[in-house]
Amino acid sequence: MHLTTALEELTEAELLDHADEVARTQRECEAQVLRIAGQVAILNNPDTLDPEVSALPGRERVRRFGGVGTPDVSEFAAVTLGARLGLSSGSAHSLMADALDLMIRLPQLWRRVEALEVKASYARFVARRTRDLTAEQASYVDERAAEPADGRIPWSRFEDLVTGLVVASDPEAAAQKERDNAERQVANPTRSTDDGMRGFFIRAPFPVIALFDARVQWFADILASLGDTDDRDRRRVKAIVILANPHAAVALIEAFVQWRDGDPEKPDLDWATVMPSVTLHVHTYAGAEPTGTARAEGHGPVTEEWVRTHLGPHARFTIRPALDIEGQAPVDAYEIPDRHRQALHLMTPADTFPWGVSTSRDQQIDHTEPYRSGGPPGQSRVGNYGPMTTFHHRIKTHGAWEVRQPFPGIYVWRDPHGATYVVDHTGTRRLADVGWRSPAEARLEQVLFSLAA
Repeated sequence: MHLTTALEELTEAELLDHADEVARTQRECEAQVLRIAGQVAILNNPDTLDPEVSALPGRERVRRFGGVGTPDVSEFAAVTLGARLGLSSGSAHSLMADALDLMIRLPQLWRRVEALEVKASYARFVARRTRDLTAEQASYVDERAAEPADGRIPWSRFEDLVTGLVVASDPEAAAQKERDNAERQVANPTRSTDDGMRGFFIRAPFPVIALFDARVQWFADILASLGDTDDRDRRRVKAIVILANPHAAVALIEAFVQWRDGDPEKPDLDWATVMPSVTLHVHTYAGAEPTGTARAEGHGPVTEEWVRTHLGPHARFTIRPALDIEGQAPVDAYEIPDRHRQALHLMTPADTFPWGVSTSRDQQIDHTEPYRSGGPPGQSRVGNYGPMTTFHHRIKTHGAWEVRQPFPGIYVWRDPHGATYVVDHTGTRRLADVGWRSPAEARLEQVLFSLAA
């Protein structure tokens, strides 16, 4: 059967047989992608770069993506491959590293991937977990993980199996890694968000976590004693908010002691004084058709109802009018004014390189058409800026990529081999290749590049 087979015409048995075919095709494609990544790495070996040029600041250098024993590769190569596959730069680097590790350091697993007996996801997991091992230790894991990697055990058990093999390959190094990890303590918000909610992850020695848990519960119990009728989980969240504000913590303890010692009046806790001072950038949308949606920077989309419910009772709002983005006056200087940075962030909040993922306000601001000292006036203007990470800025400046900005906020990129990408506030789109694009698409590509030439 073909992938375009009309599924409605198939019996259940035929559908299941077709699913087998699709699964096999998927494995074939995943294995072929790994082969391509490995071959691209071979073609972009250190001999393709001039060492004297690579030594200059910002220029492309060679780096080892995989583990010990894998070859060095020119660092921009993975990015060009990733753009063709619709991957971010980080994902492309990971793909190339996994491919090289499998082909060179994990040959038994790689043979089973090529035979379509092991999914690429299982093999790539082993490659990542063994990257810091020596070649001999990686071989130890490869020999013992290649057989069960075919899916005969559930994923969670396979993770545990590989982790155990990594430890067994070098117990002394594993113990040292445990000691090193004990020093890596973190307390950060999680990246995942869910309908206006977010988590906070703390990683610390057990006694610290035990103390923190006890303090949170203690404040939650105090709130209950003072008449808070919320359930235990909600009171624990309130307790964390109180812990974040030492003045509020002291006030609550004093109020509790006063009440416990005989004051019949239970104090009414003012949450406006408890909440710590935090600045959030919340964007709302104006227009003929209200969307009911707002965007909180660092979190993501929320409803306007969420803003009213969770921020309204506690926050002080500074309302700024819609910024006239295109009305910003250009300047005749290399330095970018703050008003331009704000306008650019509102128009283009994400990295403008194809499939860029960063939305940080700390990205570098590139002049799409490079700034020339003594050049024409108004070179620093909205419409000639593009936020990028440092790595992507280096690629744009020193790689063989081209970029144009025919209209403010629309970026047209061409990779070193002629593939064209359009990046705007909606994301990245690849323009069709010459062999199968329509005449209209060909004209569009030419117009987009010529408009800003």
